[in-house]
Amino acid sequence: MPISAKRARAAGTSSRRFKRPESVLVLICTRDGRVLLLERTEPRGFWQSVTGSLAWGEGALSAARRELREETGFDPRGLMDLRRGARFPIRGPWRKRYAPGVYSNREHWFVLVLDRARKPVLSPSEHRRWQWLPRARAMRLATSYTNRRAIQYVCGRPPSGG
Repeated sequence: MPISAKRARAAGTSSRRFKRPESVLVLICTRDGRVLLLERTEPRGFWQSVTGSLAWGEGALSAARRELREETGFDPRGLMDLRRGARFPIRGPWRKRYAPGVYSNREHWFVLVLDRARKPVLSPSEHRRWQWLPRARAMRLATSYTNRRAIQYVCGRPPSGG
């Protein structure tokens, strides 16, 4: 049975040696509807928006600002908290990073809207490449279903038949 981060802390099972089961997703898009996606170094072919875990004691907005700077070099001014998010199961090789009994992660969504597409400065330890894509293509390429849901929420529904 999955337990929440709060219950894990209370039970003493979420020692700071384990990763906090809470993260941010920062969708970066332009006013004309293009979305920035980054390809992770591992696993290859995993395309996503800016993401990252909250450190113990860190708030979601602080984590979103930090991850935005670390993963793209973009200034976080204008970053908006969507006050939405998702919960998803922690799968496969990532499970060992979390305390025993913690099986899901809470993701907080943020958006940064830019006037025009800009070249991000990638962290080579995290990402290999980047692309600015129209919304529909970004939704098809994004590996995570929560990332696709965030794109749909911010950029509107896909056209019928696609």
